[in-house]
Amino acid sequence: MKLLNMKMMVFLMAVTLTAVGFTQETGLPNVKILATGGTIAGSASSATSSSYAAGQVGIQTMINAVPGIKELANVSGEQISNVGSQDISIVIWIKLANRINELLATDDVDGIVVTHGTDTQEETAYFLSLVVKSDKPVVTTGSMRSSTSISAEGPLNLYNSVAIAASKEAQGKGVMVSLNDQIHSARDVSKMNTTNVGSFVSPIKGIMGGVFYGRLGFFREPTTRFGKSSEFSVEGKTSLPRVDIIYAYADMSPDLIDMHVKAGAKGIVIAGVGNGNMTDETLKAAKEAYEKHGVIVVRSTRAATGWVLRDNEFKDDDFYTIASHDLNPAKARILLMLSLADGKKLPEMQELFYTY
Repeated sequence: MKLLNMKMMVFLMAVTLTAVGFTQETGLPNVKILATGGTIAGSASSATSSSYAAGQVGIQTMINAVPGIKELANVSGEQISNVGSQDISIVIWIKLANRINELLATDDVDGIVVTHGTDTQEETAYFLSLVVKSDKPVVTTGSMRSSTSISAEGPLNLYNSVAIAASKEAQGKGVMVSLNDQIHSARDVSKMNTTNVGSFVSPIKGIMGGVFYGRLGFFREPTTRFGKSSEFSVEGKTSLPRVDIIYAYADMSPDLIDMHVKAGAKGIVIAGVGNGNMTDETLKAAKEAYEKHGVIVVRSTRAATGWVLRDNEFKDDDFYTIASHDLNPAKARILLMLSLADGKKLPEMQELFYTY
């Protein structure tokens, strides 16, 4: 009887290990870290200097600097780029997305971590959430302090992100952003402070979960379409249509829209005042941009939180404008770019901003 029970325990353990995608060699999941640069890979002249150069440290050096990371997963790294995230481009986005899709389509990779600068991390994460076609975990992370800084938080952020990417609990939750012991949905997160380590906030919907020295838990699920259910893809694409953002202000001049149209913009996002508003003359210029050039204008807001409501102070259909719902200007730009790249037309655009 004891021998039978022992055999049953061994069998159940084998089934469990197989079910979570563990490798036979080490009993650990396989996590790939794709590095793009940023402050987490930055280097300064001293540990107390606030000035540094981003994207100086290679991914293998970063991995070697994190104690215990290889006890979480079979970790390997790959350098996609090594730039400050202010220099992240659409070309890098497409390269990164295609590489993630390629890796996650195999049985050899169970999760992905992307190291990235914080300046545009929310944009990259949201872009990936719309074009990555897998339920396997994808986590972006970074740091507010360079790798050589006193109390640099990058190593722990990377450790925690690998733990998330290695977890079955994180599957099917879309692209996540993890810094400062928190787990955010890519769609909902924003950088809200220039230098503070707690600068990433999901101001409207709140964080998805938390992670503490590799131990994690989730409080909620994503609330919009993403990943495999998304209709967007960058497969076969090398570029996206140009979409510009214009910051609104008191006495805003309408010729700003004309300038961007002449420069080649196929879409424009207005970081509007209040509820996505702009001057009457600018609104007329937006209407003209669509009627004469087919340029679609999306109304977002320069306010940190809140929804941009359709037909609030005027009828959007009268001016061919789209309300961004709760997407900030940077993310509204991404959705508009992908929509234009897929040939979406104005009548179906508004629903996309409610859906994604």
